[in-house]
Amino acid sequence: MEEREMMEEERESGLVRLCIEAASESKESIEIWRRQRRTLEKMPTPLAEALLRRLLRRRLLYPSLLEVFKHCIEEINLQRENFVDSEWMAYLGAFRNLRTLNIADCKGINNSALWAISGMDCLKDLDLSRCTKVTDAGTLHLISIPNLEKLSVSETSLTVEGVKQLSSLRKLSLLDLGGLPVNDRALRALQELKKLEYLDLWGSKISNNGAGLLKTFVKLRFLNLAWTEVTKVPYLPSLSCLNMSNCSIMSIFEEGYCGVKHPHLARLQLHGVSFTDVHKAFSFIDPSRLSFLDLSNSSLCNFQFLVNMTALEHLDISFSRMEDDSVDLIGRVGATLKFLNFSNTRLRSVGIESLAGFIPIIETLILSHTAVDDFALPYIGMMASLKVLDLSNTNVKGFCHMLGNDQEEILSLIALQNLTRLERLDLEETQVRDGALQPLSCLIHLKFLSLKSDFLTDISLLFLSSFPKLKYLGIRGAVLSSAGIQSFKPPPMLKILDLTDCWLLTEDALLSFRENHPQIEMRHELVHTGSTAQVASGNASPAHGTSRTVQLKPKWVKMSSCPSRFQIENFVDERRKYSREELLELRFSPLSRVSAP
Repeated sequence: MEEREMMEEERESGLVRLCIEAASESKESIEIWRRQRRTLEKMPTPLAEALLRRLLRRRLLYPSLLEVFKHCIEEINLQRENFVDSEWMAYLGAFRNLRTLNIADCKGINNSALWAISGMDCLKDLDLSRCTKVTDAGTLHLISIPNLEKLSVSETSLTVEGVKQLSSLRKLSLLDLGGLPVNDRALRALQELKKLEYLDLWGSKISNNGAGLLKTFVKLRFLNLAWTEVTKVPYLPSLSCLNMSNCSIMSIFEEGYCGVKHPHLARLQLHGVSFTDVHKAFSFIDPSRLSFLDLSNSSLCNFQFLVNMTALEHLDISFSRMEDDSVDLIGRVGATLKFLNFSNTRLRSVGIESLAGFIPIIETLILSHTAVDDFALPYIGMMASLKVLDLSNTNVKGFCHMLGNDQEEILSLIALQNLTRLERLDLEETQVRDGALQPLSCLIHLKFLSLKSDFLTDISLLFLSSFPKLKYLGIRGAVLSSAGIQSFKPPPMLKILDLTDCWLLTEDALLSFRENHPQIEMRHELVHTGSTAQVASGNASPAHGTSRTVQLKPKWVKMSSCPSRFQIENFVDERRKYSREELLELRFSPLSRVSAP
């Protein structure tokens, strides 16, 4: 969510951003411009939607204020806003050009709230996912929306009878029924939806017989049958994306296959599946068309079926039984790979060596929770197109010994200096120490760096100031002192500093850093980041709260407003008397949990 908001702000021009900031500064500024109705009615849609998003984010949006946007808004996203109720929907029902409405996860939405949008002929896309108060009675309002093309009602309280009523929405191209008790009888009723291209039935109660009815949806491109009892998928020539995660698979596309042509299947998600015969299951799929394959959490140990998948761009085999001797099969089809996930497999550095030079355009490589160590880094350094590298929970130390000389250590992370496109690096839960971080300063395009280790101290902060584009920096669980964090000069573009589990830091040091760098969001147990959200309705106060603020958790229940009688400069930090090893021992000592008298 935060990344999406940052991208939206970056797309806005400087002048537009200034205008939006001024318009959403406070409830007083809102009252000034809301009276200019003619101007607002002619506001360009992109500008109006940007202003609406900003007001919503700052908790300055309330139901009656929606009225000024009713002529210029085409899309509105209110997902997870639990204050949205029948009153909000009454104003939204008057929007003349609203095409897309997302009210997923809004706990205040019920059947009566949907009455306001019944018959709304401009509405084409409606998301009611996880609105648990919507029942079969609410479908009467939904089927009155004549031009609805996309409808999501997953995890609502609809029953089979409610689902059957949706068959009158003949213009539907997308229907999400995930988590609903859809059975063969309900699916038979939906055969009237001849334009359906996207059908989500995860967790439904359809059988293999019901799956045979899917052949009547001749335009179907996306099908989700995850968590169902379906074991055989019929021949669906138009299908391009299939999800059968957590199913027991006997065959895919075998039933009804006439040998004329293979389906145009490009994406196949098989997380947690079990196969009766994996080679038979894949024998009716054209391997040369498949670009996305998820085999995570499967019990597969034979990956020979990968050999002819020459168009693969995304391959996830995490939590599988992949070992070093099977990695060369991936190398044979690696020319097009951009995403590769080996997390929680039996892979070692030897396996990475066999990949070197065979995945030339790889952009994301995930090796977390594997036995990979520093000897794999030179081979990773040859993957020049890498943008995301996850080495968390591996055996990487940042140092390695010269062959034949166990006494001389060399910096192993220097092998990553050729990764000039790298934007994200995760080294959490490794044994990397302070001095090993120095070579990373050459990664000038790095935007996200995550570290978590009690081997890191204040010295590491010296190497972490030089990244010109770094936006997120995590140094969790490090032995950082208050003096170290106060002297730290953060990178110029840093927006988030995560110091979680840095237990030596004091509240005063965190507050001082926050005052010196107010543009940086700090994360720590002693710092509370949140927003107050007083929800107003009707003509009540328009302010729903304030923008995100950083507050320190109070140490006492009540604090005096008078100046403290104690001077900070007279405070002596007794922890300085101990060595780093003694501090770590004291951290887990029973004495550390004794409360002060």
